[in-house]
Formats: sequence, C-alpha cells, structure tokens
Amino acid sequence: MYNGIGLQTARGSGTNGFVTRNLSFIKKHKDRIDYKSEEEVKKLEQSLVKQPNQDILQHERKRKVELKCCEMQELMEEQGYSKDEIEGKVSVFRKMLMEKEGVTDSAVEKDEFGRPIKFLYAYGSCKT
Repeated sequence: MYNGIGLQTARGSGTNGFVTRNLSFIKKHKDRIDYKSEEEVKKLEQSLVKQPNQDILQHERKRKVELKCCEMQELMEEQGYSKDEIEGKVSVFRKMLMEKEGVTDSAVEKDEFGRPIKFLYAYGSCKT
C-alpha cells in the first residue's frame, strides 16, 4: 500500500502491486497566469542592465599603465641605461601616465612594513 492507495498485498491479485497514476485525469480548472505589472517589468529591465564595476575599470586602467611602464623599463635595459636612471625615468613616466589616465594613486595602500598592498606591484616587478 502506498499512501493509503492500492492493495494491502499483491498476493492473489494477478498484479505486481505497483501503483501508477491515472493519466486520463482531466483538471477541472485552468492554471492561473500571473502577469507582471509595469513596475515589476521596469525592475527586471533595470536588473538586466547593470553598470560596470568602477573598481574593475580602475584596476584595468592601472594594469595598462603598469604594462607600459614595464615595456619602457625593458626597452631602456636593452639600450644599456643604468638601474638608477631606469627607475627614475620609469617613475616619472608612471606618474605622467597616471595623471593622463585619471588614475588616483590613493589605491596603493601599504602594510606595517611599507610594502604596497593593492595594485601597482600586485603583478610583481617587471622582468630584469
């Protein structure tokens, strides 16, 4: 017996006792269709069109600046400049690019040992 339906035992009934549902049953009422109101439709449309995350855009701009600085550093190393000259010129170039791109340097936080926590050196230094 299954949920009070069916035989107590399949013995002597000529069946295996498996209970099936009645596929010929017809529902008497129609399913109710719940239409969305104009306010709900507007909310759904707004959730589909999201604004870009400003932190991600800022990070992408900083990454491009660092990439250009690394390329400049490698080019200067190939041309035979000294490390002090390279560091000075690359830092000036970095500041110029940051101002041009509108990237603020305030995102570079330092821990108790003076090491940068956020972006600028997150990718490691350029290959030397």
